[in-house]
Amino acid sequence: MFIDSHCHLDFPEFKSRLPEVLANMQQSGVTHALCVSVDLPDFPNVLKLAQEHSNLYASVGVHPDYEDTPDPSLEFLVETAIKHPKIVAIGETGLDYYRMGERSYESMEWQRARFRTHIRAAIAAGKSLIIHTRSASEDTIQILKEEGAERIGGVMHCFTESYEVAKAAMEMGFYISFSGIVTFKSAKALQATCKLMPLDRMLIETDSPYLTPIPYRGKTNEPAWVSNVGQYVADLKGIPVELLAKTTSDNFYQCFHIDIN
Repeated sequence: MFIDSHCHLDFPEFKSRLPEVLANMQQSGVTHALCVSVDLPDFPNVLKLAQEHSNLYASVGVHPDYEDTPDPSLEFLVETAIKHPKIVAIGETGLDYYRMGERSYESMEWQRARFRTHIRAAIAAGKSLIIHTRSASEDTIQILKEEGAERIGGVMHCFTESYEVAKAAMEMGFYISFSGIVTFKSAKALQATCKLMPLDRMLIETDSPYLTPIPYRGKTNEPAWVSNVGQYVADLKGIPVELLAKTTSDNFYQCFHIDIN
């Protein structure tokens, strides 16, 4: 049985298909999914999904790539995360310099400030962090260290960095999550990193509706297909898929401090 540790079921692609998507999860042996917040205007929809479905969880936060959207205050993040039991994480947060283009490094300070707010909120609320990093791994690791993120940990979601970056994150108590990208023919470096990754520090995800794994490329991704990510990773590591499924599911509960007893 698998768990999708990162998806966006509140996105428009799923508005008319949610019953079908949830049924597909069940048929594929995907028991739970974490619906991740990317901005404040849409956060109520994320929370509503988690509150209405026992097998869905939610996070609260603002994505680093969303520039023209309200910034969350420390107080809002902490109070919201503590108030609602189905919220298990803060984020997704982090740094994304991919689209910086010709803008200066200094012009991205708003991202770094937003990131620090999320880290401080996670520590104060006792909720794990969901980290997004793209073309910014050095700053991401540095800020996590400066803010004492090892006190709360979390997950490096949709991981595409080197094993050295993964090691630095794991040393601070973070898990490393692999998405459908790992199944791509072009992802040889990521596949090599995945082979090296300790199983007890791994999660799997879809990041749906994006990053659809092989063999469904070209279609809208959905949580059911985290099972394909799991099968691919198990084959890559040369272990039974049942072991991969159980361990990554156990890791999910540990990462997000969810008591299933």
